[in-house]
Amino acid sequence: MNADKFDMGNIDIAWCPGCGNFSILDVLKDSLAELEISPEQLVMVSGIGQAAKIPHYLKANFFNGLHGRALSPATAIKVSSPSLTVIAESGDGDMYGEGGNHFIHTIRRNPNITNIVHDNMVYGLTKGQASPTSRPGFKTGVQINGVVLEPFNPLAVAIGLDAGFAARTSITDKELTKDIIKQAVRHNGYALVDLLQPCPSFNKVNNYKWFKENTYRLEDTHDPSERDRAFSLACKTDKLALGVFYKSQKPSFEENISAGPEPLHEKRLDTDKLESLIKSFAS
Repeated sequence: MNADKFDMGNIDIAWCPGCGNFSILDVLKDSLAELEISPEQLVMVSGIGQAAKIPHYLKANFFNGLHGRALSPATAIKVSSPSLTVIAESGDGDMYGEGGNHFIHTIRRNPNITNIVHDNMVYGLTKGQASPTSRPGFKTGVQINGVVLEPFNPLAVAIGLDAGFAARTSITDKELTKDIIKQAVRHNGYALVDLLQPCPSFNKVNNYKWFKENTYRLEDTHDPSERDRAFSLACKTDKLALGVFYKSQKPSFEENISAGPEPLHEKRLDTDKLESLIKSFAS
């Protein structure tokens, strides 16, 4: 399949020049095309933010919801129509800040969805406040003396909760990013992709050069089934490792609740069981 299947034509894209989102959009289209996923079989779900605009810019079904609330409707869409490929995609503020509670409990539920988080370490849409992943000392118009909080560590949280798939990549490494997105979409269960990207307008510190100098690929000998080792690597933040940290196979949320393969609108209601249930309450 050719990636141009996802093109929207001559549309106005509301990202700043040099934004990492442009490259992420291109890599996402290439990944989906190589996986032979058609626009008709894809559902993109997002919240609010610059990253959350990405479903507007490729041909697919999409649900654009409230700030921090992408993962719950994504879970519901997958349970309602298990044959669809569901990707929840937003920024670090949307997923880890406003959506932090949903992030934690979606990992616990383990729905068969892919969660791509554009991590630029800043709030871009609201013009440059510190985000949950901003590093100590990062100065903004609000944090005038620099960030004093420890950054949220999504990989450590995901691995600590035994997520089925936890990975980090950087858009400065497009080849790795495409490979990880494809692995994440293929994974049966919840898959986290923490995707580092620069925001040239509002984060002058963590730019393209910084990400290239402060990231490295995991060694080929890394075993993603070793949870303790994966957690230890996730906790190292002096330089950020890129790759699939952890993978495990376990039943998805849809399998655990016996959702079945057919979409919700095709399910047949067993009236005998319903009547029996109602009578049991009355007795």
